[in-house]
Amino acid sequence: MKRVFFKTFGCRTNIYDTQVMMQNIRDFAIVDSEDSADIVVVNSCTVTNGADGSVRGYINSVANRDKKVILAGCGAISKGEELKSQKKVFGVFGHSEKKNINSLLKSSKPFFELGDLTTVDESIVSNFASYTKAFIKIQEGCDFACSYCIIPSVRGAARSLDEFKILKQIKTLADNGFGEFVLTGTNIGSYGKDTKSSIAKLLKKISLIKGVKRVRLGSLEPIQIDDEFKEILDENWMERHLHIALQHTNEQMLKMMRRRNSLKSDLELFWSISEKGYALGSDFIVGHPGESEKIWEDARENFKRFPLTHLHGFTYSDRDGTYSSKLKKDRVNGDIAKKRLKILQNIVKDNNLLFRKKYKKELLVLVEEKKDEFQAGYDQFYNKIFIKSDKNLQKEWIVLSDYEVKSEGTYAKFI
Repeated sequence: MKRVFFKTFGCRTNIYDTQVMMQNIRDFAIVDSEDSADIVVVNSCTVTNGADGSVRGYINSVANRDKKVILAGCGAISKGEELKSQKKVFGVFGHSEKKNINSLLKSSKPFFELGDLTTVDESIVSNFASYTKAFIKIQEGCDFACSYCIIPSVRGAARSLDEFKILKQIKTLADNGFGEFVLTGTNIGSYGKDTKSSIAKLLKKISLIKGVKRVRLGSLEPIQIDDEFKEILDENWMERHLHIALQHTNEQMLKMMRRRNSLKSDLELFWSISEKGYALGSDFIVGHPGESEKIWEDARENFKRFPLTHLHGFTYSDRDGTYSSKLKKDRVNGDIAKKRLKILQNIVKDNNLLFRKKYKKELLVLVEEKKDEFQAGYDQFYNKIFIKSDKNLQKEWIVLSDYEVKSEGTYAKFI
């Protein structure tokens, strides 16, 4: 029996997709190291040039060790044809072909099967063997048309997964001992727009399932947080952290990016949620074409006004076929963009430290890993906690009332 290793790049949706592929393997042995594998399936990310570069570098490294390399994921759509023509990979398959992975891997001839971008995933994942929390895909695709983004062209239009199957999957995983559920997708706030439902309605139903302790959400758009959603913010099962995608804090730049949010409403939204005790994260792109010094200075000052405790920041990266890639004027030097990003990261780092110091109540932590002399996990605010204990706390929920807040993390002892 040939051995298969799965290498996953990118977002939580890819983590879920890898699990779907693994569940559809029947005639191969799945191994946890590429060293012992005959076949390496690369579930790729293509959101930035850096992501493409990481995937390509990894493919080169394993191909040089005589491994048969198969490319899946978003990069299969954007870079699959190129990599196959260069004979960097043996086969390529798209998102809709995950269910056919077993027969594809048995192929003796090189293959290129992209499938389509309209399929709705019907798989039910019953376990996440390598994880302490469960990732639940609730939708696929995106209808937004942000000027810089390639993802709609590799994931397709927004479409919701069947509610019954989502709830059945969570019940199965809860019965298997999982307590934390991370809802993921390309644009999860669009869930239900095609089924006369909504993410808030789905969350209410999830909360009724026995065993669900905490629900964490992937990235939301500001305009998707409506009154119905705000009604559930006080529920105990909601993680006290939301990731809301700003992308920028200058009005002119938001228009250039073809975003649907605006500075005034964003500020009002963030502060209203912050006042409920939430930690708040966001995406931000620096160095987009047209980000002049004047626009940057305005954005930086506006950014300081947001109660942000977490940041997923990027320097702008051209993606072929996007509107932004065609903008040739007012290009921002890469070194300048990196300096700007560092400024924002430092602002958020200081905010996070202040947030952790001000909070004086108990922390609910799901312990996920062993890290040197510490065991580590995340609290309800998505802050990492480092714990010293003589007990094996892996996959355990613990409550901490005594802890020390430092700039690099929060530390505690558990007896």
